[in-house]
This record gives sequence, structure tokens and C-alpha cells, in this order.
Amino acid sequence: MNTTMKSTGSPNDRNLPTRRQIIAGAAIACVGLVSISTATDAATGEVSHKAESIHQEVVFKASRKRVYEVLIDTKQFDRIVQLSGAMQSMSLGNSSTQISSEPGGTFTIFGGHIVGRQIELVPNERIVQAWRVVDWQPGLYSIVRFAFLEQGEDTKLIFDHTGFPDGQGDHLAAGWKMNYWTPLAKFLA
Repeated sequence: MNTTMKSTGSPNDRNLPTRRQIIAGAAIACVGLVSISTATDAATGEVSHKAESIHQEVVFKASRKRVYEVLIDTKQFDRIVQLSGAMQSMSLGNSSTQISSEPGGTFTIFGGHIVGRQIELVPNERIVQAWRVVDWQPGLYSIVRFAFLEQGEDTKLIFDHTGFPDGQGDHLAAGWKMNYWTPLAKFLA
């Protein structure tokens, strides 16, 4: 038996929304709620969408192993500090370079002007550090990440720095080039 439902054609049936209209209306309502929520978060200062960050990519004429070792070895990195000229051009402290090669270990570089902790050390692949300049607000650490990619006999270092105080981006970006990448290239040549 074939049963077919027929519309009665009453005026009330024609004014009911279709399933498609109901779904579209619900979607629009959800977008509106998300917009209100996002505006509320921005208004309360809970989420910042303006934080500065640094991203740099540098190629060195050395293996990943070699570049990684220089960045976590006290004696080799001390040579980078000397080649940078930072100790002569800035009024830095007198602390000697000390770098732990263990996750969780600490480091003190550039005469004690930069200090931090090794968060993650994946040999020849990645270094992640909690990193700070000593004159920043107490307890304020930024995160630096060095990733090492093999490019034939060379190494491409991909560097990211986040979480530093507002307004410091340009100064820090220039400092990484002048005090890390340029002397590191000289040292590895």
C-alpha cells in the first residue's frame, strides 16, 4: 500500500520555516555568540592578539650536529660571545659563560646578562629554552626555539622567540643577528 501525505494547504503550513532555514538560523546564532565571546575576551584583556614574536632563518656551513653542539657547549659558546664583541660594546656583568647540556639545566651567557633554563634538548634537532635578560621584570621569561634542518652539507637554523616584553622585538631581533648568527657563522667557517 502506497501512502502519500498531502499538505492540507492551510495558511499555518506555509509560514513554518524549512529545515534548511532552521539550520542556517542556528549557524548564524552560533557565529553571533562566538563574536560576542571574542569581543568579551578582548575587552577583558584575557587574550592578546598583538604580542610580538621573532622568526629568523639562517643557513650555516656546518652539520646540524656541529651547530647544535656550539649552542650547548660552554667553551664553544664562550667563543661566540667573544666573537660577537658584546662584552666590549655593552656593560655586561662578569659572570663566566655556563651552559648545561641537560634538559632542566640552567645557562648564563654574555657575562650574566642573559640567563635561563634548558626546557627541551633533542640532539641535532631542537633546543627550547626559557630565556631572559636579567633587567626584565623578575620572573619574566620568554621562550626561544632553535630547530636544525639538514640542507646537504649545510644546516638551516629556524629560530623563534616569543613571550618577551612589549616593545623589545626590534632590539632583540637585531641582537640575535649581531650576537648569535654573525659570530656563529665566523666560528663555523
